[in-house]
Amino acid sequence: MERENRLINSAEQVHQGKLNTEPRKASDKRLCIDLDKCSSGECKECVIQCSYLFRRQVPDNNGIISVAELATYALVCRRCEEPHCVNACPVEALEQQKDKDKMLIRHNMRCISCKSCSHACPYGTIYPENVPLLIHCCDFCLDRRDKEGEPLCIKTCPYGALSLKKGDCGLDENTFLVGDNLIVHSTHWQRERA
Repeated sequence: MERENRLINSAEQVHQGKLNTEPRKASDKRLCIDLDKCSSGECKECVIQCSYLFRRQVPDNNGIISVAELATYALVCRRCEEPHCVNACPVEALEQQKDKDKMLIRHNMRCISCKSCSHACPYGTIYPENVPLLIHCCDFCLDRRDKEGEPLCIKTCPYGALSLKKGDCGLDENTFLVGDNLIVHSTHWQRERA
């Protein structure tokens, strides 16, 4: 039952804005994404393969896109006082969560992938490739790691932007826990230093 709840919670983190904003350190292995490598310009198009459980029903699913979106909203987004991205959305698919330090959430079922939010962001932090029409979902392979070992996304990333790391590892200045299943490396702005 605990594993099922963790799977449901991981998908909800990405798709319903229920991200644990005070993630716990623990010895479990978590997916680690290096946003610096993803946005370096080397990777023109994400070619990572995904073993998401329901991939057969949604053949174009690439779960890592939802992970990159979550990481970007949690760390890179400037959380503006007057969010141009939210105001530019013609279908109210973007929401700035006041109760979670102004973190953005994109309501995928409303989003029409017009990319107005991406064009309206004065800082360029909403990447157009992270605003797809199709809903992408990642379950962090929580139920398959024991059987399959390293997730398929890690094996197929040609730039080494993905890995598994323990949640209690020493985090350097540019590495952060995001929710209970994700570690993100990103050299990003910090409000305190801006």
